[in-house]
Amino acid sequence: MAFLIRTIDFTAAGREIVRDRTLDQTRLTVGRAAENDIHLPDLAVEQHHVAIDLAPDGTLAVAAIGTLGFGLDGRVVTQGVIDPRTGGEVALGAARLAVTREGDGTIAITIRQVVADEGKIDALRGFALASKLPSKRAMSWVFASAIILLLLALPVASHLLRTPAKPDPTGKTPGAVLMDSAWTSGELSLKHETLADNCESCHVAAFESVQDETCLSCHEDIGDHAQKPRLAKGMAPLSQGDALQWQIAQGFGKEGPLGCVACHSEHEGPVRTQAGSEAFCGDCHKDLNTRLTDTALANAHDFGKTHPQFRPLYFASFGAANPVRAAAGSKPVEQSGLVFPHDVHMNPRGGAARMAVSLAQYRAPLECKDCHAPTDDKVTFKPVEMEQACEACHSLVSGRTPGGGFGKLRHGSVKNLAEDLARITSGPRPAIAPGRQRPGQLGSASPYRADFGRPVRAYIGISNALSTGGVCTECHLPTTGPTGQADLMPVNFPERFLTSGYFSHAAHAKQKCSDCHAAETSKAASDLLMPDLKSCRDCHLGATAVKSAKIVPSDCAMCHAYHVPAGQWSPKGPAPHYKPPPPDKSKVAAKLAQARP
Repeated sequence: MAFLIRTIDFTAAGREIVRDRTLDQTRLTVGRAAENDIHLPDLAVEQHHVAIDLAPDGTLAVAAIGTLGFGLDGRVVTQGVIDPRTGGEVALGAARLAVTREGDGTIAITIRQVVADEGKIDALRGFALASKLPSKRAMSWVFASAIILLLLALPVASHLLRTPAKPDPTGKTPGAVLMDSAWTSGELSLKHETLADNCESCHVAAFESVQDETCLSCHEDIGDHAQKPRLAKGMAPLSQGDALQWQIAQGFGKEGPLGCVACHSEHEGPVRTQAGSEAFCGDCHKDLNTRLTDTALANAHDFGKTHPQFRPLYFASFGAANPVRAAAGSKPVEQSGLVFPHDVHMNPRGGAARMAVSLAQYRAPLECKDCHAPTDDKVTFKPVEMEQACEACHSLVSGRTPGGGFGKLRHGSVKNLAEDLARITSGPRPAIAPGRQRPGQLGSASPYRADFGRPVRAYIGISNALSTGGVCTECHLPTTGPTGQADLMPVNFPERFLTSGYFSHAAHAKQKCSDCHAAETSKAASDLLMPDLKSCRDCHLGATAVKSAKIVPSDCAMCHAYHVPAGQWSPKGPAPHYKPPPPDKSKVAAKLAQARP
């Protein structure tokens, strides 16, 4: 039995092309592969999709030989039977295979391609508007002209014809330009959202990038990371691609990779400005000493792998005017002027603990919080004051006053101590006892015993208090003044030990003080109880570290800010933009002299 395969195609003009071929065989294969008897180049058809077999009774058995089914007379099946006498249609993708029997008994399979929704197209052909509309080229020019007019000409004309708006950082001066929303690349950040209608506040010159001078007109107190020439020298070299891009950008007025807009991109939406990534810092600092050979900064990259040891500030000599920075890896000896053993006060079974248990102020052994009170911002701690932290155990009551009460010494100045001792008396002078005594016998009732009054007793009292073993030297180191009189070493502590970074004690409230500060084992006041790098790495590792219950991924910006001293610690002024003035040596010397009598 022969099969007549008839393929019907159409030319571009719509003319029908019919191609016939005869296959004298009893089995036909249909699919996308070229070796099939009927080749259908359609991605919706499998490589070998359908097999058509001629049965002995003259019918055709159609079966899927792949994984997909096929359409048979409007139904999706995987196998079926077609009687050529009545005809049938097989649908495979966009092809339709119509099966019929010719007059000579030949089975004809007619293949034609169909267009989706062609019935609908035919139904609406009488209503087509293509002949009534302008050509596509004319429509393109119309739309292009409208875009140029609305999005370019109108905003430019509005900008040139309006009253020029003055730059206004407050955003209160109106300055909107018609249809300028098409030029805006996005909303402003949260800090600059008030400037949304005053573009001139930042874009002073049209079609020019925002200049550093404009940024600094508002951010005048922000510090530089380093001086521009030194910053350029220490910056990591640009790649060839980046260097080419910057050359092009500078041709349009951008101020180079050291300009403000190189890092601070605006129009990113109503969000906070994100801190620089670890790579932003590490690109320069991981090998900084190769470009700045005179720098005192050690190379730093990843906090968990490459970071220099901490170098806290401390006073290396008694009465020094300024603290010094500890050498990396050294064990500095702090000369604060105090004699204070932490281990004695922190021992839960020692005498200090037993005394604290007996006092209503504590009712428990001493802890760090009993002496160290946090500041209002919970970042650091207030200076320890004797009256609040120490006087409960170390009493300053000394003798009786003329009124019969108890005299209390003022703390903080040897001059005040001398004045207080001069006002305190040991009571009325005892009467001279009657009766004769043996010559040379000088008893308390002897007429030969002289009492030179309170000044002498005050001098003896202050000498005893300031000498070794006296009440003052329990905590302070004794010394002699410029004229040889007894004196005490001035107490010297830096306002903060680590000043090149930001650290908040409030963020570490769940940790015990002893986890970082070894106060419980410190036997001398000269111990500098500052944590080292290793203790911080117990919890803090680099930005790429895997976060867990204990490990906190920590990038450079967690402790350091790019703009110095913005974000760093400062002794006073509105944070974070405060530039502390250099210390006045004359004022420091006067302060030390005032502390002496």
